[in-house]
Amino acid sequence: MNNHQTVEKLRQMRLGAMAQLHLQYVQENRLTKLTADEYIALLTDHEWEERQNNKINRLIHQAGFKENATIGDINYLQTRNLDKNMFERLATLGFMAHQENIIFTGASGVGKSYLAQALGHQVCLNGKKVLYANTARLFTRLKLAKVDGTYLKQLKKINAVHLLILDDFGLQAFDNFARETLMDIIDERYKMSSTILSSQIPVSTWYELIGEGTLADAILDRIVNSSHRIDLKGDSLRKGILKQD
Repeated sequence: MNNHQTVEKLRQMRLGAMAQLHLQYVQENRLTKLTADEYIALLTDHEWEERQNNKINRLIHQAGFKENATIGDINYLQTRNLDKNMFERLATLGFMAHQENIIFTGASGVGKSYLAQALGHQVCLNGKKVLYANTARLFTRLKLAKVDGTYLKQLKKINAVHLLILDDFGLQAFDNFARETLMDIIDERYKMSSTILSSQIPVSTWYELIGEGTLADAILDRIVNSSHRIDLKGDSLRKGILKQD
């Protein structure tokens, strides 16, 4: 048996992790320590784990997070109005199985963006697609897409993700295009997939913020009525060690 040819064939079949482990075992004369079944299982598990890790890394990169936020690094200060048990239940991602949304509100710096991205990171770890976007920038990008004829294509990409995170929601006034675009997004995702919104603006003022009564009613009905709402309190965490927003 020509082990070098075997390694090369494995690489050509895009089984790189399997090829590398096989080469290592050949060079270290460790093949005799395992049965054939054990060795095949070892190689298969190694290749599978490598592909899973690559997939997760790709999903995290494609999500476009602005920081490396994780559930394990959440700061549960009592002054934040963040219940640890409740948030850890959200981190099991049951809300996605029920196509529910999450709304984080609170002043700048209290950790809204960090919490949203930590949940997004958890979704990626579970092999699902996430898109993180600043709301105003997303609308600007879609407005340009409307001009060049790629709006529907871009909208399809947005609504294909399992979790959409709209950060800094409502910091800029809604014009007709923004209202209609938000409706296009929310209507497609309603009862199909989940959305997380982060905003400095209280939910109670979103109706006036969105404007145009009929559209505002339709949008809020789809967002708010199926959402978990977390209103964060306290001073800005940017003043401390943990920067969570």
